[in-house]
Amino acid sequence: MLTTLRHRLLAISRPVTLTLAGLLLSVNALAILYGVFMRYIAGGAPIWTDELSRFLIIGTVMLAAGAVWSEGGHMRIGLLERLLPVPLARLLNLYQWLLTLFLALGGAWVSYRYALSVSMFTTSGLGISRSVPLLSLPLGFALLTWHVLLYGPAPLKTVEEVA
Repeated sequence: MLTTLRHRLLAISRPVTLTLAGLLLSVNALAILYGVFMRYIAGGAPIWTDELSRFLIIGTVMLAAGAVWSEGGHMRIGLLERLLPVPLARLLNLYQWLLTLFLALGGAWVSYRYALSVSMFTTSGLGISRSVPLLSLPLGFALLTWHVLLYGPAPLKTVEEVA
């Protein structure tokens, strides 16, 4: 029952985070197109378009990271898992899962502390607190942690190349 609940939550969480990441990517594309239009057709682009684009791409990647990890879409080499005997492959999967979990938790904690520490500074183009865009990092790491916990220490999916 707990396993089916985990899989159901993961099946809901993945499309939601990927949809949000897709929306951020769309807003990013619009900001870039606006900046290009203003620079080459209108004669001068506001500085905030470059800064907004940079922050949006970071937010997009951080939002999508957990969902992509749970789908097996991150670059990795699964050869060792296939060559090892089953008990050792399970141990390797557990090690990889624990390592990912602790790195994601650590990333969430460190990036949260850092985002709060720069709250007194403002961005040059948007004029907002630097904490606002930097909070996408702990949010992304927290979502990665969430997806890792829901996925569990099972073998990661592999994307096979079609010949």
